[in-house]
Amino acid sequence: MAMRLSTLFLRTLREDPADAELPGHKLLVRAGYIRRAAPGVYSWLPLGLKVLRKVEQIVREEMDAIGGQELSFPGLLPREPYEATNRWTEYGDNLFRLKDRKGVDMLLGPTHEEMFTLAVKDLCSSYKDLPLTLYQVQTKYRDEARPRAGLLRGREFIMKDSYSFDVADEGLEAAYQRHRGAYVKMFDRLGLDYVIVHADSGAMGGSASEEFLAVSPVGEDTFVRCEASGYAANVEAVVVPLADPVDCAATPAAHVEDTPDSPTIATLVDQANALYPRADGRAWTGADTLKNVVVVLTYPDGRTEPLAIGLPGDRELDAKRLGAQVAPAQWEPFEEKDFAAFPMLAKGYLGPGVLGEHPTAPGGSGIRYLLDPSVADGSAWITGADEPGKHVFDLVHGRDFSADGIVQAAELREGDPSPDGAGTLTLARGIEMGHIFQLGRKYAEALGLKVLDEHGKLVTVTMGSYGVGVSRAVAAVAEATHDDIGLAWPRALAPADVHVVATGKDQAIFDYAEGLVGDLETQGLEVIYDDRLKVSPGVKFKDAELLGVPTIVVVGRGLAEGSIEIKDRRTGERREVPVTGAAEAIIAEVRQADPPA
Repeated sequence: MAMRLSTLFLRTLREDPADAELPGHKLLVRAGYIRRAAPGVYSWLPLGLKVLRKVEQIVREEMDAIGGQELSFPGLLPREPYEATNRWTEYGDNLFRLKDRKGVDMLLGPTHEEMFTLAVKDLCSSYKDLPLTLYQVQTKYRDEARPRAGLLRGREFIMKDSYSFDVADEGLEAAYQRHRGAYVKMFDRLGLDYVIVHADSGAMGGSASEEFLAVSPVGEDTFVRCEASGYAANVEAVVVPLADPVDCAATPAAHVEDTPDSPTIATLVDQANALYPRADGRAWTGADTLKNVVVVLTYPDGRTEPLAIGLPGDRELDAKRLGAQVAPAQWEPFEEKDFAAFPMLAKGYLGPGVLGEHPTAPGGSGIRYLLDPSVADGSAWITGADEPGKHVFDLVHGRDFSADGIVQAAELREGDPSPDGAGTLTLARGIEMGHIFQLGRKYAEALGLKVLDEHGKLVTVTMGSYGVGVSRAVAAVAEATHDDIGLAWPRALAPADVHVVATGKDQAIFDYAEGLVGDLETQGLEVIYDDRLKVSPGVKFKDAELLGVPTIVVVGRGLAEGSIEIKDRRTGERREVPVTGAAEAIIAEVRQADPPA
């Protein structure tokens, strides 16, 4: 049955919604695909639901093709399994917690590892029951502090999560590769420009971990890649190798110098060049300075801890890289009240002397001190002397100071060496569409998932976890394929195959359009039919372009001369076709391959 605009539950908007930031998000709302219900929560209207269901169908087909079996768990879950895995605490404020009328703790499921694990524990007892792959397409809930970007970062979202269960690690590796191949097919069918990158496992745990990122300038994730080698990684997963040791035999002893009014790297470099020029004639730069930054870590149980990080002065801390390193703790910058609690920390002139669990100077802070891996053993630095207006020069790592460890938290830059040593890095942004993990035995051990192996011995099952952002895929495709006038869906996801527009006042136009719609439906095509009688052609054309169905058919003035117009929404190409055989021409248009996005 054609979707007739005269009766379809749809109202298009000419103005952008005030709360939408991204172009695709604005268009999804204006075109009547989604409607905001609350911050980070959206209703799916009829056209949007059709697109969503097509994404789900692609996901299901590829999961079924690798032997996945679909089930569905509730969204409202008991506390106990999440307590057993410590995620009731580790999720912190991101978890929606509630109590029932009896005061029993419950939660809205952010992800379902625990439930899958317990289901398999209940029903499987032998190696003969494995391997097994289970999946669901279900609504998830996370209490994002700042929900934004529409469907890309919501508090309620739809996700496909699947889990593999095997007796041996070799089975896990095989399941991981099957899922990886299925994801390639999924995202190819969705028409996304994507890249597969090494990723940080984060709170999920496990060993191997990869993300599928849709390349997009509006993406929240930054990733790096090396064209020379094919290396690609999310910035949180990049491991910068330790710098090679430097011979410091010729470096003079460390010496403290007056550097008045130089609490920033820029002012310090100016002072150093003006008052203490280098003997070799090269100018001092920010890369010669060691910047020491203190942050406060807050753990899920409420415990706090200060942490100091030393890194070259020409680099900034990367919030996401640091966040991944300190997870499940959250971090915040040191504030005035924090400095007041540690009077030995000279703000703007902080050096490594008072830092570390075993500081090198008297009256140390005892604050754990971690260094960027680029700070080589034997390298000399200008850094704070722990006294206002003073810095120490020629302070050598390993000779004059040490740290409690290293941390991968400094920003990465275009042109940095690739960690694999094969070239240099380029940076780009992307939208996380899928994440696959080799979880191992973390959840199985916590929840007691064991089976008898072929020798009759109880062994702990090993697991993989594989997620796809289903509702996010709708937004990612919208962001990737829209233009200045509206959405422009790929055929695989469009809410209809053809948008027929009848324009004019002549009843013969509407009679012909009605018959054409019937012919197209008989051939199995999905049709949106703009049959509105008192709407101008201009409004109808704007709505057709806004809705983004890939083939637009205009029945109007040309009908009197025996022709109608076919427009390709994605390329803008138009052509006239004779009324005789028009249905066949439209069907051929629909069934040809999509043009490049």
